[in-house]
Amino acid sequence: MNPSGLRRFSLATATFMMLAASCQLHAAGQSVFNVRDYGATGHKSADARPAIQKAIDACAKAGGGTVYLPPGEYTSGTLYLRSHVRFYVEAGATLYASEDPKAFNGEPIPSKAALLFGENVENISIEGRGTIDGQAKYEWRPDDFEHAYDHKDLMQALGKSTMRSFPKDQHTRTVYPHLVWLGRCKDVRITGLSFLHSFSWTFAFYDCERMVIDGLYIYTSLKEAVWADGIDIDSSRDIHISNCDIETGDDCIIFISGTGWGPALPCENITVTNCKLSSASAAIKFSEGNRVAIRKIVVDNCVITNCNRGITFQIVLGGTVSDVILSNLTIDLHRFDWFWAGDGNPFDFGIKTLSEWNRVPPKPDDPGPGTIRNVVIRNVIAHGQGSSLISGHPKSWLEGISFENIKLFLSTDPAAPYDKAVHALEFRYARDLKLRNVEVIWDKPALDRWESALSFNSIEGLEVDGFTGRPAWIDREFPAISFTNVADAVVRNSKAAQGTNVFLKISGSGSRDVALEGNDFRLAKVPYQLAPDVAGKTVTTEANLLPSR
Repeated sequence: MNPSGLRRFSLATATFMMLAASCQLHAAGQSVFNVRDYGATGHKSADARPAIQKAIDACAKAGGGTVYLPPGEYTSGTLYLRSHVRFYVEAGATLYASEDPKAFNGEPIPSKAALLFGENVENISIEGRGTIDGQAKYEWRPDDFEHAYDHKDLMQALGKSTMRSFPKDQHTRTVYPHLVWLGRCKDVRITGLSFLHSFSWTFAFYDCERMVIDGLYIYTSLKEAVWADGIDIDSSRDIHISNCDIETGDDCIIFISGTGWGPALPCENITVTNCKLSSASAAIKFSEGNRVAIRKIVVDNCVITNCNRGITFQIVLGGTVSDVILSNLTIDLHRFDWFWAGDGNPFDFGIKTLSEWNRVPPKPDDPGPGTIRNVVIRNVIAHGQGSSLISGHPKSWLEGISFENIKLFLSTDPAAPYDKAVHALEFRYARDLKLRNVEVIWDKPALDRWESALSFNSIEGLEVDGFTGRPAWIDREFPAISFTNVADAVVRNSKAAQGTNVFLKISGSGSRDVALEGNDFRLAKVPYQLAPDVAGKTVTTEANLLPSR
């Protein structure tokens, strides 16, 4: 077919698709408002915002219906969504965010700037098989942004470059638009579309409820797209995220109860299922910005791959995280560039005060340390390149944390400028802590500084049931499990792996009431060892299989 024939064929095909889609929408009994009828040309160089907004407003005035973007390219600034409007982007249609920052309304709060903006609206949909593209651009230059940051300190100490990416024109821009910002919205559906290259968080939700997010592809550059999270859920409730493929420079999914757009409210009743998550930072983050509560969260049946951190819980502003289940996950991690938070660590829990976070002296008005309690992590296979640190705070211990059916592989990256890993799983400041059927495998390439598979420090009420593993090095004195100031603990049904010298070492004057029951110590040279500062009657044993003499 000659080129003119191809053009005629393509035009005919596009026209047929438009007519077929329009017929389907009309057949469904919907009022359809085609943006072409309001002046949109479908050419990227034209400003489509006035035409699209007219179609949205006309649809809302008619009582609701569908605003239809047929195949073509449309460039726009902020579009204001209205109640009862279905915004439908057809396959072959792309809605571009304008490259002019002035095209976005960020007043009075610049962080509310967005391409698709909705506030105090209900019964809205953003759907289709098309694409929404933020056209974000980045530039590389020496860092002048991070200050109290471990990674930067390490890079400088090693004499390494601190070049990093920033959004283009960072110092002159006043807004970094989201692709979607919704505040105080109800009954929302966002399905089917591809959302690409957002300057800021691709989706930002504040005080929203009853939302369905299904079948989306969300992409920002893993190498460059700082501050471009996938989905940030703030002070919202009753949200279901499913069947999404999210690949983002910054965190994939964030839960937060913050004050950036209004009073902090509980973030609760949220499910994430059947998703693939990749990030240069964290796949799932319980944010340090939490001020009130994040609770009743389920993340299930997800693949986390090509990622820097798997699951991270951080509390800095005194909030609470509770009643969380993370299950049926595969996690494959490696470290990204220095300016991304994370070290290839599958699990990361931390509670700090604001002053500790900022590395400044305590202030009288600092909120006290927050709380993390009742978290279950189960049925996980994880490949990491960094220690998993699960830590409470000396003044606020973790409570009711469970790890069940976990297979953890740890390796290193010889090309990375640094690796801080020591223990595979390290727990600090926790009560009522349970590990059941946890296996640690030291993978290759190995790191010389590795020590114990499990490390526990300042723990009250510990159950280790069905652990299998050994220390990192068979020719060194490190134990497979290390206890420091651990009280009221039981290790049962666990098995020393080949190459174990000491299976359990107990130290610290606070260690007491440790029971060893039904363990298989036959492959260990020494079942357990007490440091000089441990009382002599700390350990009781029953029905263990001992090494032959």
